[in-house]
Amino acid sequence: MEVNKTRTALDKEFDVFWSNVNCFVVLNFPYEERCEFVKKAKNCIHGTNFVPYMHLFACHFKCKNQFQELVFVAIFFFVCLELVLCLGYAAHYYYSPALKVVSRMLHMNEHLAGVTILAFGNTSPELFSNLTSHKDNVPVFGNCLSTALFVVMFVGGLICYLCPFKMSSYSIVRDLLFLILGVTLLEYMISSDGLLSIRECCILALVYIVYLVVNVLDLYLMHVSTRSLRVQIDALDSIENTQDVKEQRRSLEKKYNVIKVDQRVDILKREQGPMADGPSFTYMTKRPGRRARIDMRANRRILYNEFQRRNQYLFRDFFYALRPVDLADWRKANMLMRTFYIIRAPIVIICALYIPLVDYEKELNGWNKLLNCLQIIINPAITITMGSAIIFREKSRLWYSTITETCKYGFYSFAITVPISIFVFCHSRTGVPPAYHWLYTILNLTGSMFLTFQCASEIALIIDVCGHILKVESDFMGATVSAIASALGNLVTNTSLALLGYEKMAYAATIGSPFFSVLLGTGAVLASRILSGGSPTIENMHGKYGENAFVLLLLGLLSTLLWTALLNYNSRRSVGIFSMGIYLLYLVFTLLIRYGIIQPYIFMQSIQSPIVMQRQMRIFNHDS
Repeated sequence: MEVNKTRTALDKEFDVFWSNVNCFVVLNFPYEERCEFVKKAKNCIHGTNFVPYMHLFACHFKCKNQFQELVFVAIFFFVCLELVLCLGYAAHYYYSPALKVVSRMLHMNEHLAGVTILAFGNTSPELFSNLTSHKDNVPVFGNCLSTALFVVMFVGGLICYLCPFKMSSYSIVRDLLFLILGVTLLEYMISSDGLLSIRECCILALVYIVYLVVNVLDLYLMHVSTRSLRVQIDALDSIENTQDVKEQRRSLEKKYNVIKVDQRVDILKREQGPMADGPSFTYMTKRPGRRARIDMRANRRILYNEFQRRNQYLFRDFFYALRPVDLADWRKANMLMRTFYIIRAPIVIICALYIPLVDYEKELNGWNKLLNCLQIIINPAITITMGSAIIFREKSRLWYSTITETCKYGFYSFAITVPISIFVFCHSRTGVPPAYHWLYTILNLTGSMFLTFQCASEIALIIDVCGHILKVESDFMGATVSAIASALGNLVTNTSLALLGYEKMAYAATIGSPFFSVLLGTGAVLASRILSGGSPTIENMHGKYGENAFVLLLLGLLSTLLWTALLNYNSRRSVGIFSMGIYLLYLVFTLLIRYGIIQPYIFMQSIQSPIVMQRQMRIFNHDS
């Protein structure tokens, strides 16, 4: 006798169970059953970037008790430290010099370069990471506000403490007001009706475009002003020097010098940072000195000799560039520094082989004939192959299982890069960089951005895994540790540029990066959720700590507007400590909320407007 079995909703749910189940559910299973679960759950692969940590945890390490779990966490915190070193080394020695070169070639000033190139480079990894996981139920707006608070208050405060400088008054006020507008606009859109639409996401993108146009027009008007002032000064030179003419000329020259300083990025001589004499906690602010400019032509031709052979010292220079530790530094270092050099050695070799160095502060501008010719082939091949395997892979497969399929795209690049490499080798000399050496900045930026993107993503993933193993609340991790991890690129790059003498560019990026992240980053992720059938609501956008981050971010921005005006736009160490203190205050509030000592700011459902209730009712009826 045949029995007709009707499939229930529960049966259908079991059909997609392994596709939808969260990988971290396995932490509630007995130890001996975890490996089998991890192998079946697709989220354990979907949530993997470079290393399959949950597979290692459950199947390879086979953790059987809590002590072994803690050992596992300790090992991967060490891996996380190595990745932080890699991120810092690549940003300081490769990414920062290339940014200066590109900014100068595009005739940008420090502020425009900070809010455009540097802001995009620092924030794009977080944007791409969020877009690839847009279906995950994470409070994207709340986490974005937490990251913005860390970047504006802590990183900006650290820059003010390490390198006090004179700000560009109009630019700083304008950008702070734009950031306040962007944050409050998005908050209003979410809280006014409890939802977000595609039209509102487009409005956010339009506001950011207006912001970019205003910054570009500001630089253009600055160039127009300098030309006009120059004409007026030259006209006064042809007039008889009376007392009134002298005073008028002195006034015009003062305005001209003020505008001229901020007109274009200069390549400055690398010096020891302000902390070189020994870090000391002090409120005192030293008067910032003006650094000397680099004679780029002299550095470029410093070793040029027309009688020298084209390939003289070819292999010596090649192996010298690959040395992991400078011998003089090794001899002077103590045991702790030598340990640091040994840990950093693999990073130095990988970066030297993969990323071309374009640094106008160095001899020959960083040119190394044999190494640079090889990098024309190596850099695009690795970027294309690894990028295709990691970023564009199927989420049901690990990246190294697709490497055999994606490596063909890297081989395709040989058809273009090998002939170019042969041409450069035959045309160039070892003693002087070729005229087209600046084109290597393209490979530098793609390579350094790809490397920093992977390091930042891996650090965030390791912290997320360790947080779940230690049974830390997901919302708390996203608002604190994960927010800091996603902003490590901002911290390292901006601090590095500030120590090299580009404080204005670094501080501008601490405002431009959160503005890009809040408007385009959050808007793009929420638009992706809407287009994929989701309905972002205030509850799943803010999370538990989003409102607290919003309130403290506004207080921080308003206080920054206040102290910049009071101090005549001169940053000081005391205000740097004050700004970092605001972020520490946010961490204190977050800890108190987590342990239930105080209650967070929440959006009260009881006071929702009829429009909110109607829209939510339509969504409920549609889902039903």
